[in-house]
Amino acid sequence: MALTVNDVDRFTASRPRLEAIAYRLLGSASEAEDAVQDTFLRWQTADVDRIEVPEAWLTKVLTNLCLNQLTSARARRETYVGEWLPEPLLAGDPMLGPAGTAEQRESVSYAVLTLLERLTPNERAVYVLREAFAYAHREIAEILDLTESASQQIFHRAKKHVADGRSRTEVDEAAARRIVEEFLAAATSGQTDLLVRMLTKDAVAIGDGGGKVPARAKAFEGALAVAKFMRGLFKPSPAKRSLVGGSADVHVTTANGAPAVVAVVDGRVVGVMCLEITAEGIVAFRSQVNPDKLHRATGRWAAADHGEPLYTAF
Repeated sequence: MALTVNDVDRFTASRPRLEAIAYRLLGSASEAEDAVQDTFLRWQTADVDRIEVPEAWLTKVLTNLCLNQLTSARARRETYVGEWLPEPLLAGDPMLGPAGTAEQRESVSYAVLTLLERLTPNERAVYVLREAFAYAHREIAEILDLTESASQQIFHRAKKHVADGRSRTEVDEAAARRIVEEFLAAATSGQTDLLVRMLTKDAVAIGDGGGKVPARAKAFEGALAVAKFMRGLFKPSPAKRSLVGGSADVHVTTANGAPAVVAVVDGRVVGVMCLEITAEGIVAFRSQVNPDKLHRATGRWAAADHGEPLYTAF
């Protein structure tokens, strides 16, 4: 039965929420869009007049599509070249979803999305639906075909896994931005000792090039190793300009709600470095340079007012 205009409008109204759920579940904007489109195809063929609560029906269909996707994605990532990191979303991207509470903001942070990769698909789904979208355990149980008590147990287990990986207190946004600017000044100065003092002793640097852009297969670990890497990364060279297609304008912005460094060449985002900053110092750098995961960031960059670059690199 063909959808009425009202039926299409009901789905359209739910689309932003569905995209935000799918992105948190999959860590990929392009895969999230595909999952939402597949949900719409199922909505088209459903007897929508018999669906009492369209939002619940759509969420259930989408979540189960994402669970299937996560299962196959785990197999694909075993053959992925180098480290796998989520696709970053720049400030203002509607796919970031709700940000009214600290839990909602944290659930879409790059650090937490990376930690969610350690969870089982069911743990990830329960965590996202409960923490980011405040679904009741009764509703989650219906979506995932669980008992309410099982949903509660899975949530507590998932939340503990995430909390174990994020045991430090972060600094406020203004202080974090100042730290990022100080980090860039230190990195471009070439003085390793300045960088070391800004990092925690167990700092790490991880890059995702997807086999298309050079990125180290394993993370740099420890303040000194990370500082040396950053000093070299921000040192200009003809090889780097050739790799990215020119000189890159470097901006300080936010990605997934946290401080980030964005490198842009002729309007094209060629790298997003997300920083995890705590009261003790910078604990992690997670850099996305795989061009397949930067298309949406480039589109968002073109549509936003981002001001003048902090400096031009490479």
